[in-house]
Amino acid sequence: MLQFINVSKRYSDSGEILSNICFHLEKGEMAFLTGHSGAGKSTLLKLIPLIERPNRGQILFDGRPINAVSKRQVPYLRRKLGLIFQDYRLLHDRTVFDNVALPLLVAGYSQQETARRVRAALDKVGLLRKEKRYPLALSGGEQQRVGIARAIVHKPSLILADEPTGNLDPGLSAEIMDLFKEFNQVGVTLLIASHDLDLISRFGCRTLKLQQGQLVADG
Repeated sequence: MLQFINVSKRYSDSGEILSNICFHLEKGEMAFLTGHSGAGKSTLLKLIPLIERPNRGQILFDGRPINAVSKRQVPYLRRKLGLIFQDYRLLHDRTVFDNVALPLLVAGYSQQETARRVRAALDKVGLLRKEKRYPLALSGGEQQRVGIARAIVHKPSLILADEPTGNLDPGLSAEIMDLFKEFNQVGVTLLIASHDLDLISRFGCRTLKLQQGQLVADG
């Protein structure tokens, strides 16, 4: 599903952020990416949807190299991915329904199919009754659930989550992680960056540990 082969990333102002990263994520696998603040977790995740590009090495997605994907082709790559962020990244002037519908509108889905998929995604995360509300009227946990609904509405094969529980209390964090586990149980592949080792340990999943830009543990 996803393979990093000697991948490195360098920024001119801060030096090398990732150095010779190698790992292979199987289809249907759920794995955690952990490490200290500044270890390179967010940068690694950004390389997959080509928000950033590596300086060296190769990244394969579904067996195909993505390094050489042109800017014009990037949106088509991202349609296969679900992206979830710590800061939610919701549009505050649009309703919950409209926020979740956005990936489908960009992809050209019909109005009828969009409505069906959006309501199914909102039902999955327990927010079907709040589709007409605006993000600022929701709690932090609810806003994160909107972000998750938006990430799954187009049925991606791979979900990438960057510290998805970083702003939530332990109870809400556990609920969000349980949602991810449910997605994984129906075949969705997940790579989740988190510094919450206690939460990660509950799931007994594979953990990739970054330290100063290097992959120091995989197990």
